[in-house]
Amino acid sequence: MTQSQIRLLIAASGTGGHLFPALAVAQQLPDLKIEWLGVPNRLEQTLVPSDYPLHTIAVEGFQTRSVVGNLRILLRLIASVFQVKNLLKQRNIDLVFTTGGYIAGPAILAAHLQGVPVILHESNYLPGKVTRFFSRWCQTVALGFAGSSQYFPKAKTLWVSTPVRSQFLTPQALDLPIPDEAPLIVVVGGSQGAVAVNELVRQCALKWFEVGAYMVHLTGDRDQAADSLKHPQYFPLPFYENMAGLLQRANLAISRAGAGTLTELAVTHTPAILIPYPYAAEDHQTYNARVFADAGAAYLYRQEELTPQLLEKVVLDLLNSPEILPQMTEKTANLAVIDSAQRLAALVRQVAHKER
Repeated sequence: MTQSQIRLLIAASGTGGHLFPALAVAQQLPDLKIEWLGVPNRLEQTLVPSDYPLHTIAVEGFQTRSVVGNLRILLRLIASVFQVKNLLKQRNIDLVFTTGGYIAGPAILAAHLQGVPVILHESNYLPGKVTRFFSRWCQTVALGFAGSSQYFPKAKTLWVSTPVRSQFLTPQALDLPIPDEAPLIVVVGGSQGAVAVNELVRQCALKWFEVGAYMVHLTGDRDQAADSLKHPQYFPLPFYENMAGLLQRANLAISRAGAGTLTELAVTHTPAILIPYPYAAEDHQTYNARVFADAGAAYLYRQEELTPQLLEKVVLDLLNSPEILPQMTEKTANLAVIDSAQRLAALVRQVAHKER
C-alpha cells in the first residue's frame, strides 16, 4: 500500500484548542485521504477546509443533573458510536486521530469495535476524563506536556507538545497602527473571550497608557461592555485573525491558560500573566499555567485573588523593568517545540503502516 491510499479520520470539535492542533497535523499530511468528524453547529463548520469531507454526530457531555437529560445524552452517545462505526466501515478508514473532547469518546469506542487504530492527542497537562478513560483503547497517546504521562499508566505515551498553525512559524506583519517602539500588551480570553478578565484590564488600562503602552484587547463576542473604554492606544476587537502577528509583536500577554494559547505564547516567545479560567473542568488550566510559571515564563494568578490594583502594579513593574521581560522571553522560548505538527504527522504515518 502507498501512503496516498491511507484514509485518516480526524475527530476534532468545538473549540480552537481542539481544532487548531488537528488542522496543523492535517496540513502535514497532504498525501493522505483525510475526512473529518465533528458536531453540528460548532466551530468546525467554518474552520475545517472544504476539501476535508465533514461528517457530524450529535454528542455532548454529561453536564446536567437531570436523570432524564443524562439518559437522553447516553442514548445519543450510543447511537453516535454505531454511526461512527458504520462510517469507518463505509469509508474504509485506516486510522483515527482525535484531539480529545466529547467527540473522542464515540470516535475511540467505534474505532475499537471496528478494529481501527487510534492516536489520541491530549494538549492539557491534566487530561480530561474522556481521555483518561478511553486511552486504554488507543495505540498511542500523544502528549502536549511531558509530565502528563503519569496520568496514563495503561497507555503508551509520546511527548510531542501541541501543534500550532503554520503561520505562527514565520514572521507575520501586523496591520494595526502601533508605533514600533511602543510596548504592546495583548489581552487574550480564549476563543470565547473572558468577561471577568476584560473588566479587570479595563480598570487598569489608563495607568498603562500613561507609560506609553498600547493594548490590543480581544474581548470575544459576549462582552456587553466591550466598547466602554475609548483611548487612542486601545484596540478592542471581538477577535483578530492574525494572532500569529499579534503575539509576535507583543511584549506581554494577559491570558487564560488553555493549552493551545500557551503553545502559541511559547512559539512566539511571548511572556505572560496567566489567569486560568476558574470553572474549567477539574481546574485543568491551572495545571497548564503552573508549567509556564515554574519555568519562569509567566506569572500565575488565580482570578479570585487578582485585584485591579495588583494587576495594575504587576504590569507597570514589568514594563518599567529593563531586565525581567527579556528574561521571561528567553524562558518562554525554551518551552517551544517548533516541529510538533511534524512529529504527530510522523506518528500517524508510523501507526498507519504498522497496523496495515
